[in-house]
Amino acid sequence: MHNAMKCGLVVCMDRPFNEGRPFLGSRHREIGLTETQLRSAIAHHTVRRVFHGVYVDSEVADTRHFRILALQLVVPRHAVLCGNSASWIYEVDTFPPGRQFDFKPECVVPCDAGRSRSPHISCRQALIAPEEIAETGEVRHTVPVRTVSDLLRTLRRPYALSSADSMAHVGLVSKEEVRAYVAALKGYRGIVQARELAELIEPKSESPGEGWQRLRLADAGLPRPESQLIVADRFGREVARLDNAYVEAKVGMEYDGKEFHSLDEDRQDNADRRTVLTDILGWRMINSGKADILGRDPAFELQVGEWLGIVPSLPRKW
Repeated sequence: MHNAMKCGLVVCMDRPFNEGRPFLGSRHREIGLTETQLRSAIAHHTVRRVFHGVYVDSEVADTRHFRILALQLVVPRHAVLCGNSASWIYEVDTFPPGRQFDFKPECVVPCDAGRSRSPHISCRQALIAPEEIAETGEVRHTVPVRTVSDLLRTLRRPYALSSADSMAHVGLVSKEEVRAYVAALKGYRGIVQARELAELIEPKSESPGEGWQRLRLADAGLPRPESQLIVADRFGREVARLDNAYVEAKVGMEYDGKEFHSLDEDRQDNADRRTVLTDILGWRMINSGKADILGRDPAFELQVGEWLGIVPSLPRKW
């Protein structure tokens, strides 16, 4: 236990705030904080936002048990978490970039039940069968295959595919299971997109950017690449593991996300490895980041298409 920082006013509270339990920002006085002190605690990163309206001491670990406690503060007992909020329960981040700490838990209630009008959640009525509902710590949520189906139907195209990839990567669903599930749905909004994207799910994919690259290629009419391809030198030593690759054409693609590619030493390691790939092993490499893949520039498809001898279908629709 240690004292909280001083926020312009004298704050003599022991940490962690609220004994480490999540709390509603609107009820900050119950844990002894004024509104000014709460804002200062957030600004100084001693309190962090869990999601819209709910906060916790920054030292508290982000576990599944903790997430359940936070959700119990705002989600009605009869409601069922769905979409990104359901995958959050499974500890899989399917949020679009920058949204994982700024969301309202999304839930559905059966069509014969009343919607909650709480400002802390987004609630709607929907058709949902009992077998599509699971329960964790008294919080109800959609089962994995229903969760993935909802994500494929409702999210923007690149985020929908990367979400399904992430759920498949941790073994919560299989491509075949999702494909069969969405094939049986009739009349749902976004079902055409869901069926198209279900065919592109790749459990090997280890980051959203890899899926976004694969979707760019598919939507341009280019062949499906191999994911997570291990490239070895003539002695059998692993040189690289490419995010996406065309083996016969020796065309490799890597997505440079911030997590593993932002430090100077990371960039130097990447440059050294790619020099071996191109100058010694004869690979042609294209490396891209978020702005390259989520932006409107068609250079990615044009370069890959040129190397494959295929004219890509452009412009893309997202």
